[in-house]
Amino acid sequence: MRLLIISDTHLPRRARDLPAQIWEEVERADAVVHAGDWCDLESLLSLQARAERLIGVYGNNDGPELRERLPEVARAELGGVRFAVVHETGQAKGREKRCAKLFPDVDVLVFGHSHIPWDTRAETGLRLVNPGSPTDRRRQPHHTYMTAEVDGGGTDLRLHRVGTGL
Repeated sequence: MRLLIISDTHLPRRARDLPAQIWEEVERADAVVHAGDWCDLESLLSLQARAERLIGVYGNNDGPELRERLPEVARAELGGVRFAVVHETGQAKGREKRCAKLFPDVDVLVFGHSHIPWDTRAETGLRLVNPGSPTDRRRQPHHTYMTAEVDGGGTDLRLHRVGTGL
């Protein structure tokens, strides 16, 4: 199972649309995971129309139209791996320990908010990942996103730079 993992798209504030590279990944993915801060309803509707399956949450910049349609926390089992998705996890210091307590029944926690790519493990084995942002790099050197190949309980996760090919 192939996943596309994105967050913090901030449309149309930071870009008019998702980069073409992201839309190509949407077409290849069995599921798209979005960790919030869509910023407009059209972004959600466009991804819902084109993605085979969409798992998403709202972020702190998402208004009532998005909050009515999306949960604060989403959970899904994909390819035998238990995922949870949330926008914010709090400060970086202590994140792994804090999230392991909040999500004891999860294998992978996808989060956003910081626009900083992140891939660590808690002592419990929980993997915490943040794909960064494909449209708003903030102080990061590149716009980024992640893909994952999930097979029989294992997860091969990769960080990609927008503009460098698939």
